[in-house]
Amino acid sequence: MTKNLGLHFTTQRLIIRPLEESDYTSWLHGFVNRKPAQYRHDKGQIDMSDATEPWFAALVARQQQAIEADDLYIFGIFDKAGHHIGMLNIKNLSRDHFQWAEIGYFIHNQYWQQGYAYEALTELVKQAQEKLHFHRIEAHINLDNQPSIGLIEKVGFQFECVRKGFIFENGQWTDHYVYYINTHNEPPNI
Repeated sequence: MTKNLGLHFTTQRLIIRPLEESDYTSWLHGFVNRKPAQYRHDKGQIDMSDATEPWFAALVARQQQAIEADDLYIFGIFDKAGHHIGMLNIKNLSRDHFQWAEIGYFIHNQYWQQGYAYEALTELVKQAQEKLHFHRIEAHINLDNQPSIGLIEKVGFQFECVRKGFIFENGQWTDHYVYYINTHNEPPNI
């Protein structure tokens, strides 16, 4: 059973909220209709043969548990017609004196170049401040991922540094850019 977690946001064109079991068909359709990979960081078409309804129900339950634990907030992005456009997430890196999180995102490539990523990320940053009370939000980006760099800068994130050997991907430790945005929350009561 899917719980209403009170994390439903709307923009002019989008609905952003945790996945629900009833999203299965729309969610699957978004993945199945992806185009071939457009560049190195685009996964393109993905084999979804294992993504059955029971598998999806378990995924939704795990995501709800992560939200309830204040660990990882995962959101589906839907247009107002109910089409699954992509996903957003915000990972709690530290609460206490930091209120620090990392943001992640993807838009299905059949919906690229329509402003959906900018619209969704802008709203998530706002809600991460107002509802989740994060002060610092980071984005970690591959050095050669120019579309993601341009997007995150447009949303208002600032370049901070290169973290060397930061993430293990494709069989090796890779460098990543770190971009950040600080919200204007009051200091935590600790």
